[in-house]
Amino acid sequence: MTLELFAHPFSSYCQKALIAFYENDIPFTYRMIEDPGVADELASLSPFRKFPVLRDNGRVIFETTIIIEHLQARHPGPVRLIPEDPDAAVEARMLDRFFDNYVMTPQSKFVFDALRPPESRDPYGMEEARRMLDTSYAWLDRRMQSREWAVGNTFTLADCAAAPSLFYADWTHRIPEQYEYLTAYRARLLQRPSFARAVDEARRFRHYFPLGAPDRD
Repeated sequence: MTLELFAHPFSSYCQKALIAFYENDIPFTYRMIEDPGVADELASLSPFRKFPVLRDNGRVIFETTIIIEHLQARHPGPVRLIPEDPDAAVEARMLDRFFDNYVMTPQSKFVFDALRPPESRDPYGMEEARRMLDTSYAWLDRRMQSREWAVGNTFTLADCAAAPSLFYADWTHRIPEQYEYLTAYRARLLQRPSFARAVDEARRFRHYFPLGAPDRD
């Protein structure tokens, strides 16, 4: 078995994939994007040069959710990130899309805007992103009142998506203090060994964060 993950430790979507690897202790070769020649090899595999990309014995798979689905199908372990129950599986996939689209996407807009020249920045887009995060935070806080993890009491694909999403979103647009259930959920995610490992591996790259990484977490 030859599993190669083209990734960078500080990337939120790479962290999402890494959680799945670490949850089930799946061995793989880490193809670090900053290593010589790896970025060029990635470009030959992915038309948009986006990472992570998984190569499994020559088969190339991109998009983080699909990588996690592939790992469960072809390299299963004791932790089922896609629940066996069909209804729970649908809920896990729904929440996965929620965290990617309604937390990570608006969070990323802040980062991308900070990287633009001042004259090209988008104040209106930033206000839209703030409103989307505020709406997501409020909905999630209500949802997490009676749950340990996003889909209930079992760690799933949805939590793989939630961990880096909420981690970076709280850096860019702080979760309000009154959302105690959401704040507690984020803290549980940070304590999960798989995500704690991913966060620790990325610490040396925090100077990359264009908004300034806070002195916490």
